[in-house]
Parts: sequence; structure tokens; C-alpha cells
Amino acid sequence: MRKSVKIRVPGTSANCGPGFDCLGVSCTIYNDLELTLLKEPTLEIQAEGEGADSIPTDERNLAWRSIQLLLHRVKADEEYRGAIIRMKNGVPLSRGLGSSAAAIVGALKAANVLLGNPFDRRGLLQIATEIEGHPDNVAPAIYGGFTVSLVHEGVPESFAFLPKLPLKLVIAVPDFHLSTKAARNALPEAVPMKDAVFNVGRAALLVAALAKGNVPFLRHAFDDALHQPYRAKLIPGMYDVFEAARNAGALGVAMSGAGPCIVAYTTNHAATVGDAMVEAFRRHDVSARALALDVDKRGAHIAKE
Repeated sequence: MRKSVKIRVPGTSANCGPGFDCLGVSCTIYNDLELTLLKEPTLEIQAEGEGADSIPTDERNLAWRSIQLLLHRVKADEEYRGAIIRMKNGVPLSRGLGSSAAAIVGALKAANVLLGNPFDRRGLLQIATEIEGHPDNVAPAIYGGFTVSLVHEGVPESFAFLPKLPLKLVIAVPDFHLSTKAARNALPEAVPMKDAVFNVGRAALLVAALAKGNVPFLRHAFDDALHQPYRAKLIPGMYDVFEAARNAGALGVAMSGAGPCIVAYTTNHAATVGDAMVEAFRRHDVSARALALDVDKRGAHIAKE
């Protein structure tokens, strides 16, 4: 008898301003992935929702490639040579909300459950980081909450925590895509020492203020000098959107991952902040929509019907 499982995995926002490639947060927008492993070499992939028309439904599919790697690690790739994968995506593609991380984590979690959970979450983090290249998005997708991550001698480590304040994530989603490769290529090979010091202080302050729930210290904690100044040219009106969000009551604002989404952090006035961000984008001839989300507390989990 075939066994299936459905996994729900949150979208994520990496960097959180100053925490380049190390900080991330999960948010209450989700992808659902249902997996059935097959003994016969048959692959059936169905996708609906965000980006459904552009998701490969053959061997190139990222979820299937992730499943194959996990099967190989537990020497089950000869037993299970095919799969039925059904995806319902709520996370926008190529917008800086962790769509690839959600696909990877959802697939790994589903395969792991069907195989009797040979890997704990730390083990899944290792495999997911190998596929994604860095842990800043896959870690919050696995653990939920905010995560602080690093890779030491090839092994990722991640600390997860929930902020001690009722934080809202207001995300402006512009109507254009931005590839992570293009955003990476915009970065310099080296940065000035003063910019490195600038970010170290703010990243440390951001984590401390969130963990203690100290709102006044958040005022400058989301600022960044390492990646956003170099990527600003890729997002029309980015700093005007930042200013509009702050003027509307946001505690802080930052590029979400590699962009082009912009995320504002607030404890109130979410609708006002979202409207202000959308209007600021409009002034630069960019159509956008606003999402008011909470911090997801669970990470990837089995979805109950």
C-alpha cells in the first residue's frame, strides 16, 4: 500500500537587514507539498499557486532532486525510484521570500517522514544547506521563528528563538522577479572595515533586542552597509520605500533576502505601513502588493487535513 504525507513549510526572509547570510525569519505564508514515494521509476509532479507555470515537472524539479539526495543518503534510492509530488505554493518565486528553501525543506521533510525519520532537524539542516548553499533561509524554514546560523568546517549550526514582542512582518511584493545570482553579482569582493563594524554592531543589537523585547533599541538595528547599498540599483525606489515604511510607523525595514521584496517590522499600524510601501513603489512605476504576516513559530511540519 502506498503511503503519502503532506508537509507545510513557511516562507522565510533572510538577512533581516544587517545579518547578511546568517539571520533569517520564518513567516506565515506557506507552501504545501504532498509526497508519495514509488518503487517503480515513475515521476508525476503537479504544481499550483505561485509560479506554477515556471516550475519544472521533470527530473530538473528542485523538490525531486532534494528527495533523491535524501534517498541516496539512507541507501533507499534503489527501493524508491519514483514519486508523486503535488505542490500548492503560497510563497512567491524569485522575490526574496525563500521559495527555493521552502521547496527543498518541504521535500526533505516529506521524504524523511515516509522513511521513518532517519534524520532529526539538525540532520535535515545539513542536507538542506548542502543543496541551498547557505543556511539563512533553510534554517528558519525548518525551525520556525528567527534563526542565527553559521557554517563551521562544512557543518551548519543554527540557533532559533522567538521574539519577545508581537512582531508583524509587512512585506511589499513588487511585480517583478530578481534572481539571486544577479543580486549576488552586484556585491563587491571586499568591503571597508567601517562597514563590517557597522553591521556587526547592528546584527548583535538586533538579536539582543528581539530576544529581550526591547523596542527602543530596534530603531537602528535593521540598518545595513554590506549588501543593500550595492543592490539598491536593482530595486527601483528601494530607499524611498524604506522611508515610507518608517514614516508610517515601522520599527525597521530591510530588503527581504536578495530582494526585490521589502519587509517592514512593526508591532502595529501594519495596514498603514503596507499602504505606504505600495504607494512608494507606485511613485517609481512599480506595481506592488502588501502582505501583513506574523512570525511562524513551527517551521516545517506535517499538515493535518
